[in-house]
Amino acid sequence: MSADDIVIDVRGLSKRFGGKLAVDNLDLQVARGRIHGFLGPNGSGKTTTIRMLCGLLTPDAGSGSCLGFDIGRQAPSIKRQVGYMTQRFGLYDDLSIAENLDFIGRMYAIAGRRARVEATLVELGLASRRAQLAGSLSGGWKQRLALAACLLHRPRLLLLDEPTAGVDPKARRQFWDQLHALAGQGMTVLVSTHYMDEAQRCHGLAYIANGKLLAQGSPAQLVAQAALSTCEISGAPQADLLRIGAALRQCPGIRTVATFGAALHVSAASAARLDAALAPYRQQGVPIATVATTLEDVFIALMDGDGGERP
Repeated sequence: MSADDIVIDVRGLSKRFGGKLAVDNLDLQVARGRIHGFLGPNGSGKTTTIRMLCGLLTPDAGSGSCLGFDIGRQAPSIKRQVGYMTQRFGLYDDLSIAENLDFIGRMYAIAGRRARVEATLVELGLASRRAQLAGSLSGGWKQRLALAACLLHRPRLLLLDEPTAGVDPKARRQFWDQLHALAGQGMTVLVSTHYMDEAQRCHGLAYIANGKLLAQGSPAQLVAQAALSTCEISGAPQADLLRIGAALRQCPGIRTVATFGAALHVSAASAARLDAALAPYRQQGVPIATVATTLEDVFIALMDGDGGERP
């Protein structure tokens, strides 16, 4: 892969707020035209990393480039070529959809602003609602407007910070269809998410916890790298499943025990340790089946191994 194909390339990125190390020596590479998922528990450093990449925060240590510009010295150049969508809706509730986009166009001093706004309204399916106040929109439509605002100045990179939080499944699927269409046109996307179905739709993933990058690769690579053995326990009364789950969590080598409806997913560091932990229950006739390890199993194991969510 040539240097021209790398959109984000940072090494040793670190950021401290007072005595708190928010991002700790992070390396990250994202290739052009790819959707790269950024995952981790709340407080893990995802938002801080995104803000450093787009020039809103200056790293305390580390170096690298975003869109070919130095993240420490050329932040203004990065900002003009990045579309950044924050966790919370950041446009004006008392302006209409079209007025919000026109305002964004003025901020970027876009040539042919009115024509660009009209084209964006059509591209994002907002033309029929152009006069509707932003504050009256549902979560899905607000999300679509926020994406339109990010795309108005024709950025080369989208940085999306949990863009689908609180949005219904249909709107989330439509949003991801749009992201893949944009990636097909050469757009690069770095998106943070907590949804495993969204993680599966990314070309690559990076998992961060307590400011450290713990794992990186495609969804299939991360499952393979975790090397977990997984079984499903089902067919037992709920009270028995809860008792079994509590006992298994104390067994050596068991990495995760999670309830999925009327079943338990149990993952271990090896097949031998999993078999040893489950042997008493097999002898009791408890239904146990070997299943494929899922991405959710992997991330639960990563979270548990790092201490989980920060306060």
